[in-house]
Amino acid sequence: MTHLSESAVLVLEDGSRHRGRAYGARGTTLGEVVFATGMSGYQETLTDPSYAGQIVLQTAPHIGNTGMNDEDPESRRIWVAGYIVRDPSRVVSNWRANSSLDDTLERDGIVGISGIDTRAITRHIRSAGSMRGGIFSGEAAALDAEEQLRIVQEAPQMAGQNLSADVSVDAATVTPAVGEKIGNLAVLDLGVKQATVDNLAARGFEVHVLPQTATIEEIRAIDPVAVFYSNGPGDPAASDGHVELLRSVLDEKLPFFGICFGNQLLGRALGLGTYKLPFGHRGINQPVRDKTTGRVEITAHNHGFAVDAPIEGVFDSPAGYGRVEVSHVGLNDNVVEGLRALDIPAFSVQYHPEAAAGPHDANYLFDRFADLVRENKDAK
Repeated sequence: MTHLSESAVLVLEDGSRHRGRAYGARGTTLGEVVFATGMSGYQETLTDPSYAGQIVLQTAPHIGNTGMNDEDPESRRIWVAGYIVRDPSRVVSNWRANSSLDDTLERDGIVGISGIDTRAITRHIRSAGSMRGGIFSGEAAALDAEEQLRIVQEAPQMAGQNLSADVSVDAATVTPAVGEKIGNLAVLDLGVKQATVDNLAARGFEVHVLPQTATIEEIRAIDPVAVFYSNGPGDPAASDGHVELLRSVLDEKLPFFGICFGNQLLGRALGLGTYKLPFGHRGINQPVRDKTTGRVEITAHNHGFAVDAPIEGVFDSPAGYGRVEVSHVGLNDNVVEGLRALDIPAFSVQYHPEAAAGPHDANYLFDRFADLVRENKDAK
C-alpha cells in the first residue's frame, strides 16, 4: 500500500515543477505528459496500448474508488509510462474489485504522483502543448532540480517514434466468430484493445490478430475477407512499413477498416500527410459529426496526431486510389476524424468505436464494416 507521506515531483521540459506525493511504484519515469478527460474507465485507460510512452494525467479529480479487477483490462498489461492523479481514493468500493489501483501500479512498476493541482497542469498543457516530463519519487525525488530537468530534456520526443513493436503481439492469435461466420479477418496489431477484437468477432469475423511485422504474404495466407488496422501509439510518419503493407492491401481491393492509428495510416497510404496536434484528444466525451447522416456522436478518443485533408468536398487520392472524402469531423477543433474512399472498399475513423471505456454512439461502425465486407463478397 502506498504511503501518502512520501514526496514526489513532476518536472516538465519547460522547467515547471509540481510537488506532490508518491503514488504507485517509486523511482523515475519519463514520457510525454498528456491529459485524459474521462471521469471513469481508468482501468481501460491504463491498459490501452495507445498510451505507451505517455505519462497520463486524469482530469477527473477522484480516481481509484472502484479499484482494479480481472475483467476490464484492454490488453495484457498496463502501458502508461506514468500516472498523475489529484485525489486517489483511500477505499476501494466495488464488488468486482480484487485489488486497489495504487497496489496494482506498485506491483506493475508504474511510477505515479498524487496530490498535485491537475487542473493547473491541464491548463498549462492546453496552452503550451503536450511536452516531455518526468516523475521522480523515492530516492530520485531528492535529486538536484537541474539534474531532474536535464534527465527530462534528454528523453526522446514523441514525434518520430515508432512504438508498434513495443505493444504488438509476438505471434498470431485467433478469436472464433460468433454466430454466422463472414470469413477470416486479418487484424494488424499496432496496439489493439480486447474490446475491438470482441466487437469484430461478434459481427461474424474469425479474428486473426497478427504481429505488426506481418507481410502481405502472411496476410494472404489466412485467406482474409478483409483487413483491419488497430489503434496504437507513436508517430504515423514513422511507420513507412505499415503504410506500404496497407497499399498492398488496397491494391488487392481487400475491404479495409482502420481506427485511430489505423486512420492515420490509411491517410498516409492514400497519399495524405499527418501532423502532431498541440495537446491531442484523450477522453470518452469528444463530440464528432458524421457528415453522411449529420448525427453528432459522443466518442472515445486517444490520439496526438491527425490526418491533413480538406474537410469539405471530394478530392482525389494523391497516391492514385481514386476519390476520397472526410467522413467525420471533430466538433471541438475541426480535426479530421474519419476517411472514406469512394472507389475502393476502405474507410477509417480516428476514434474508438469499441469505446472501452466510453459511450456506444459509434458502435455502428463495426456493423458498417461487416456490411461492406458482405457487399464485397456478393459482388465477386
